[in-house]
Amino acid sequence: MQRTVDVATSFAATLTRVGSGISIGALGARPEQPLELYEFEACPFCRKVREALSTLDLEARIFPCPKGGGRYRPEVRRRGGKEQFPFLVDPNAGREMYESDDIVRHLFDRYGDGKVPAWLAPGAFSRVTLTLASGFRPGRGLRARPSVAPEGPLELWSFESSPFCRIAREALCELEIPYALHNVAKGSPGRESFVARSGRMMVPFLVDPNTGTELFESADIVRYLEETYGAPGR
Repeated sequence: MQRTVDVATSFAATLTRVGSGISIGALGARPEQPLELYEFEACPFCRKVREALSTLDLEARIFPCPKGGGRYRPEVRRRGGKEQFPFLVDPNAGREMYESDDIVRHLFDRYGDGKVPAWLAPGAFSRVTLTLASGFRPGRGLRARPSVAPEGPLELWSFESSPFCRIAREALCELEIPYALHNVAKGSPGRESFVARSGRMMVPFLVDPNTGTELFESADIVRYLEETYGAPGR
């Protein structure tokens, strides 16, 4: 029953945002160094930036910063002076940025064609629908839960609007597990190499180089994360 509710509410969140992040748009230059994003899954403003990353087919190192988390929030405060999210680090441009609208504008100017899609532009539509989308998943990807930190980051092939990818990302966020995000939205040039790597076009796909584990299926991924990195005795 819980799985049914999870999937249904995650689908509702996707529909609320009219599928933003389901396919790529016009692409520009590619970053030479990975982008770094400090965020948490339940944050509407973080969602906006993740949608932009999917649309622009950009990879990023994700550092989950759920409320109550102590693993990466202090780093954001150290670098920017406050715990505010999202926080983007773009080493290619020498930029460290708060504010989702500023981040989205930067991403489309540097890695797109300079035109921000209407559903990602500042205004009432994006603000209201982003908030509603988070409302369909109350508490998910919001607060940190006790966990054991992995030795190194995991890897996740995903795209923002996938309801199943969202469920996997929520677990990664709550457990404060860092990961390399590989976006493979519809039309992504990276889909061919992903299929060669995984054997099929199906997401989410999680790789944990710390244990040699590779998994499809959001339910299996969540179970694996809980069993491997959830605090003992939870």
